Amino acid sequence: MAVKKGGADQGRLDRVVAEARQAREARDKGYREQALKMYPWVCGRCGREFQRENLRELTVHHRNHDHDHNPPDGSNWELLCLYCHDNEHQRQLEANGVMVSEEGPAGATHNPFAALKDLMKK
Repeated sequence: MAVKKGGADQGRLDRVVAEARQAREARDKGYREQALKMYPWVCGRCGREFQRENLRELTVHHRNHDHDHNPPDGSNWELLCLYCHDNEHQRQLEANGVMVSEEGPAGATHNPFAALKDLMKK
């Protein structure tokens, strides 16, 4: 469709451009975009480097595990690949004594008294 200068189409085009700019600015304020501008595109654990084509596989990890703590200096952020990020959260769960499966948290499987009856017989 042709754009008429000074006409209704020009006004609509101006609104679309303004909305696109506002949307970009809102995205740029998000912590992921800030972290990607602040840090090199490298996983902080395994050292894997990222390019624009696979950047979706690079995530922002909150070091203190509080997703609401986003200081503007990025001190609570760390760029991790998907694999290292999953591993970090799994390690955190295990450190807190929580074992997680697809069905949800699992109960303890180790029974320290399993062989007690046999020991008592001796």
